[in-house]
Amino acid sequence: MQEPRTLTSDDLDERRIIYPESKNRALVNRFRSLRTKLLELSGGNNFTLVVSGACEGSGSSFVALNLAAAFAFDQAKTALIIDCNLRNPTIHSRLDIITDSGLTDFLDDPDYDIARILYPTGIPRLRLIPAGSQRESAAEFFTSFRMKQFIQAVRRRYPDRFIVIDTASVDESPDARILAELCDYSMLVVPHGRMTPGAVEAAAQSFDPNKFVGAVING
Repeated sequence: MQEPRTLTSDDLDERRIIYPESKNRALVNRFRSLRTKLLELSGGNNFTLVVSGACEGSGSSFVALNLAAAFAFDQAKTALIIDCNLRNPTIHSRLDIITDSGLTDFLDDPDYDIARILYPTGIPRLRLIPAGSQRESAAEFFTSFRMKQFIQAVRRRYPDRFIVIDTASVDESPDARILAELCDYSMLVVPHGRMTPGAVEAAAQSFDPNKFVGAVING
């Protein structure tokens, strides 16, 4: 993977994105530990993971992006982050990427090539598929047969690629639940001190317990 530009350490620090030489060792080690646990769960095989917030403002995009970056640390692996928050996509702006097409454009057009929506991020071995044209109703896209084909295609295209999908929070829409049915695992991001245990449990029940890997406290 060639990068037309590489984000500097100052760029990454400003965007709160981890990198191997980051001085914030505690944050780097948390995501490395999370990556290791997921690899143990998958037996080292690549997988697709949905990351969703338990409520709006949980920080799921922060967790999803940094987890993808942690997978990209390994020179033998690549990572792909897909922004499936069609109502409020933010990953491209976090990475300072100008996009002219994305996921919804691919799903709209049967002749669209996946390569057209794969963007370099400035982080070695990490690619982005942005949300594309913003839509109010995402369910029609995520329940389509073409979406299922898309998930299968991006996983099979590179067997060493780990795929992280950022979605709207579970209290905003059913998108995370719908996408989780198409993916291997699902993860919940919970904002520290903002939710009762009962509310967190209710959010976790949005996912298939056989695919749910647990909750991450953010904050």
